[in-house]
Amino acid sequence: MAATGNIQTQVQTQAQAQIQTLSPQQVLEARLLALSTLELEEHVRTELGDNPALEDGLANPVGQDSDDGQTDDDTQFGDEEYSVQADNRDDWSDDDDDWYDRPQQERSGVIADVPLAETRSFYDILYEQLREQDLTSRQQKIALYIIGSIDNDGMLDKDLQAISDDLAFYHDLDAPTDEIEQVLKVIQDFDPAGIGARNLQECLLIQIRRKKDSSSKDLQERVISSMFDEFTHKRWDKIAARLELSKEQTDAVIAELVRLNPRPGSSLGETVGHSRQHIVPDFLLDNYDGEIHFTLNNGNIPQLHVSREYSEMLDNQIKEGTSSQKAAAVYIKSKLDSARGFIQALRQREQTMTRTMQTIIDLQRPFFTEGDETLLKPMILKDVAEKTGYDISTISRVTSGKYVQTPFGTFPLKAFFTDGVKTKSGEEVSVKEIHRILREVTDTEDHNNPLTDEQLAEILAGRGFKIARRTVAKYRELIGIPVARMRKI
Repeated sequence: MAATGNIQTQVQTQAQAQIQTLSPQQVLEARLLALSTLELEEHVRTELGDNPALEDGLANPVGQDSDDGQTDDDTQFGDEEYSVQADNRDDWSDDDDDWYDRPQQERSGVIADVPLAETRSFYDILYEQLREQDLTSRQQKIALYIIGSIDNDGMLDKDLQAISDDLAFYHDLDAPTDEIEQVLKVIQDFDPAGIGARNLQECLLIQIRRKKDSSSKDLQERVISSMFDEFTHKRWDKIAARLELSKEQTDAVIAELVRLNPRPGSSLGETVGHSRQHIVPDFLLDNYDGEIHFTLNNGNIPQLHVSREYSEMLDNQIKEGTSSQKAAAVYIKSKLDSARGFIQALRQREQTMTRTMQTIIDLQRPFFTEGDETLLKPMILKDVAEKTGYDISTISRVTSGKYVQTPFGTFPLKAFFTDGVKTKSGEEVSVKEIHRILREVTDTEDHNNPLTDEQLAEILAGRGFKIARRTVAKYRELIGIPVARMRKI
């Protein structure tokens, strides 16, 4: 019998696929766009130290006429007030190497005092403790990013995978989550206890574990680690039964637990000028003559230009033409290109940020005119992306971690993005109005008999908002209003 078998053949086919890749310049622009004003200052100074072809100060830069002090290209960024035009890089001259050498008021058109912190901030305290740690440069970078992700209450508001993704994209640092968690544990040893916790349960456990060993400490840890739900809902009887404690023992343990600080960052800020004082706004906005004016706050970012000396060195190396000079010319040219690219990225960052801010103002003009949060209209990232022509991811980078100072206070840009709710009449209003009503109703309720979520839903329905009970619960939790049984006196 003849043997038979499978015959395998290889077939070569062609397929066409469109793959989008980012150029190094686009990656640089994306990184700078994600930085706050303070972070940008630090990044610019690092770049100045790394690239000798990039200079600051009032030296005579490339493209500037030493006789009349004017640049070859008189392109200005912005008019008397921001009125952002189409994003067309062809409008900018490649020879405009001194663009960032111009004073901020010439670039923005609005002269404003730059508010900077006068006291040690919450983050300064953490940075000081970080410098005392024996960490590698890689671990230092991870730690700096973690600290920058800690919110005003001292909690880490990003999960470890998001931090890993951000480090890879913005800082070219491939750090797995387990490595990030090791660095996070170092930060969680900082003072005050509870800093850097990822949730309330972890925050309380960190504080308990700092205490001296005792039987009470062990009981507190057991309550928070295995009976956290009972603790948050004040089910003292269940806690006592599971731990087999007397009423006096239970009261003693609970008394210790309620002394723990659920917001370690805010308590520190009361003594060192934390909260809004430490925030350096990225935009400065004012209303005068019936118009809204704003400027991008460039803080203490130094003036930049491309080194004339390096440009002349490149010309001389090319003229000489020997092999050694050609090798030097390649190095010099790479530094000059890097300097020009960095200045262009800063220019693009400013244009993108101002255009986005202008669009936010246009969409939320009633709020910026009156300062009433209930006047905020429903707005999502997609709305701003469509009007600016930018990608949603770009709008997200512009608005994340950025603040605007207004006559009504300093607000994160994210505060102007809100979902919409339709009334019975079909009108769409911001959920901020729902938040306002919930605060108003719970502030004036009978605290001996607080309103349930179902009753709150009925009250909202009476005011024209038909919202499900579970949605009311979500909004209530979002603005920090406890459940009814925890509001009872």
